[in-house]
Amino acid sequence: MRAIFLLILSAALYATEVRPVPPPGVEVPANDRTELEAGLKRLAASIDQLRGVKLLPDVKIYHDAVKFALENREFFRPEEIGRAKELLRQGQQRADDLMQGRAPWTTSTGLVVRGYVSKIDQSVQPYGLVIPTSFQPDRKWRLDAWFHGRGETLSEVNFIYDRQRIHGEFTPPSAIVVHLYGRYCNANKFAGEVDLFEALDAIKSQYPIDENRILVRGFSMGGAAAWQFATHFPGEWAAAAPGAGFSESQDFLQIYKNPETKPTWWEEKLFHMYNATDYAANLYNLPTVAYSGEVDRQMQAARMMEKALEQEGMNLKHVIGPGTPHRYHPDSKVEINRILDAHAEKGRDPYPRKIRFTTWTLAYNKMKWVTIDALDEHWERARLDAEITADNTVQVKASNVGAFTLSFGPAGAPFAVDAKPIVLINGQKVAAAIGPSTDRSWSASFRRTGDKWTTGSPSESMRKKRGLQGPIDDAFMDSFIFVKPTGSPSVPSVAKWVESEQNRAIKEWRRQFRGEAQVRDDSSITDAEIAKSNLVLWGDPGSNKVLARILDKLPVKWSATDVVVGSDKFSASTHAPVLIYPNPLNPSKYVVLNSGFTFREFDYLNNARQVSKLPDWAIVDTSVAPDERWPGKIAAAGFFGEKWEIKTPSTPKKAD
Repeated sequence: MRAIFLLILSAALYATEVRPVPPPGVEVPANDRTELEAGLKRLAASIDQLRGVKLLPDVKIYHDAVKFALENREFFRPEEIGRAKELLRQGQQRADDLMQGRAPWTTSTGLVVRGYVSKIDQSVQPYGLVIPTSFQPDRKWRLDAWFHGRGETLSEVNFIYDRQRIHGEFTPPSAIVVHLYGRYCNANKFAGEVDLFEALDAIKSQYPIDENRILVRGFSMGGAAAWQFATHFPGEWAAAAPGAGFSESQDFLQIYKNPETKPTWWEEKLFHMYNATDYAANLYNLPTVAYSGEVDRQMQAARMMEKALEQEGMNLKHVIGPGTPHRYHPDSKVEINRILDAHAEKGRDPYPRKIRFTTWTLAYNKMKWVTIDALDEHWERARLDAEITADNTVQVKASNVGAFTLSFGPAGAPFAVDAKPIVLINGQKVAAAIGPSTDRSWSASFRRTGDKWTTGSPSESMRKKRGLQGPIDDAFMDSFIFVKPTGSPSVPSVAKWVESEQNRAIKEWRRQFRGEAQVRDDSSITDAEIAKSNLVLWGDPGSNKVLARILDKLPVKWSATDVVVGSDKFSASTHAPVLIYPNPLNPSKYVVLNSGFTFREFDYLNNARQVSKLPDWAIVDTSVAPDERWPGKIAAAGFFGEKWEIKTPSTPKKAD
C-alpha cells in the first residue's frame, strides 16, 4: 500500500492503460447472490415504510453499502460477502427498531456507525463514532475528527465493518471520535472535503458538541487531509495533528524530474487550491503538532511545512518516532496526546487579537473574525493580516484583496461596550458607522476602489464570490444535476465524444465519490431544480434544450460551425467547450458544459495528483481520443476574470 501511495510518475505509464481504482472484485457465488438480493429486498421494503423518519439514514447506510458492492462488483475478498450478510442483518434490526419507535444505537457508547444524506447528490454517506463509556448528554464534548489512510478496497461494506470492530489509532477518554469515510479514497478533497462538514452537522444534531473543542487528525493519506483542513479552515479547530502523508503536490510527486510530467500553466496555478504549504501562514492561530516516523519517506510532508513556516517566521512542533517507518511510535503517541489534550482543554479562541491569513481562492476565505469577500485576481496570493491594538483600533494590512468583512459576535468580542473601534486599512483610516452594540457584537464590510477604501460590500452583481469562483470542479462540491440532451446534435461529429464523456462522468462519480449522480433529461428539468442545483449540461446548442436557452448569455460562443473564445475561433466539427459559469437562469448557482470532475484515471493512482486539471474554461479538440489524463487535446484554456469576463488581451492562453 505504501508503494502505491508513493508512486513516482513515469512517462511509460502515460502510454499504457492504468490499473483500475478501485480494482475489480471477486465473483459472488450464485447462492450468496440470491441470499444478498433477498436481504436487500426485505430491507428496501422496510425503508419504504420508514420514509420521512429522521433516523432513516442510519438504516440506509447498510442497505446501500451492500447494494452498491453487489451491483458494481466491489467485494474484493470472499470473506466480504459474509460481512455484507451481517450488515444486512444489522440494518434490518435497526429498521425493525424504528418501526417500534426505538433507536437504541443513538444512546449507545463504544463503536457506533451512523449516516447522513449529502446535499451533493442525495446519497447516504456513513461515518463511524467512538463514544466514550463516560458519555452523558448533559454537557458538551470534545470531538476529534480522524481521516483514514489510503485504501483502494475501502468499500462502504469494509468501512462499516471496520468501524464496528476497530477503535482506531487514538481514543481520548474524554472525547467523541468521528471516523470519516470521506467518500472513499480521495484524501478528503472535493466531495471528500464536504463530507467532513456534513458529518459534523449531523453529529451536532445528535450529540452535544463543544464548537471550541473540535480537533482534526489523520495519518498517511489522512495526514494529508489533516494538513489540508488545518491550513484551509484554520479558524474552525482547537488543534490539528497531521501524521505523514503529503502537504503539497509538486515536490511530493517529483513532477519536474521528468519532462513528460511537466504541468501546464493552469495546472501550476491550480496546485494553489490544495497545497497546504501555500497556506502555512494560517497556522499562526492554530496549534499544530506534526508526526513522522524517523525512517518514513513521508516525513517529506512535515519537512515541506517546516520550510514554509520558516518563511513566515514560525516554527512547527514536529514529533519524530525514533527508528520508526510508516506508523506511530508508542512513545510519540503519548507525547502527541499530551500536547493535544492541553490545547483541547484550553479550547479554540474565536477572537484572537491578531490574525494572519492567506488564500488563493475565495473557496477558502474565512479566518476567525475576518472574511475576504473579493480578490483582485484569483490564483495569486492574497494576504490579510489584522490586529486589534490597545487603543481599540483594528489595523489591517491587505494585498490582492478587493473587499473584506470584520465580524465579532457577542461572546468574547475584544471591545468594551462603549468602545468606538477605528479601522485602519493599509494606513488609511476608514470612517465607518460601526460600534459595539449592547452585547458587544458588530460587523462591518469594506471595499476598495483604486487605492481608496470605503465601507460597504462589493457593488458588482456579476463577480466571483465564495461558492461562485470556479474552477470546474467546484460545481461538484454542492448539489448538482447532470442534464442529458434529447434533441438532434448541431455537430454530429462531436456528439459521440459528448456521450462518451457523459457516461464516463456518471460512472466515475460512483467509483471515486461513492454516490449516484442525479440525472435528468433536458426536457424535464424543473424550476425548483434550477433554483437548488448546479446544472451540468451535456450536448451542444442543438441537442440540449437548456443550453439553447442560455447560449447567448455565455462568454463562449458556440454554433454549428464555430466555437469562439475572445478573438480565437475553433472549428465546431472537431472542438467543444467545457466551462463553468454562473447560470443565467439562476446566477446564484453554476452551469457547467460537458465536464464531470476533471482529474482522470491516471490521477487515481496517487492522491497528490487528485487536484483540478482544468481551469474555468477549455476548448477540447475531440478529434484526439480521450485518455487517462485528458478528455482530448486541450486546444486552449483559461480562467475568467473577477467579473466572470473573458480576460484580455492575452485570452485565450493557448495550451502548453
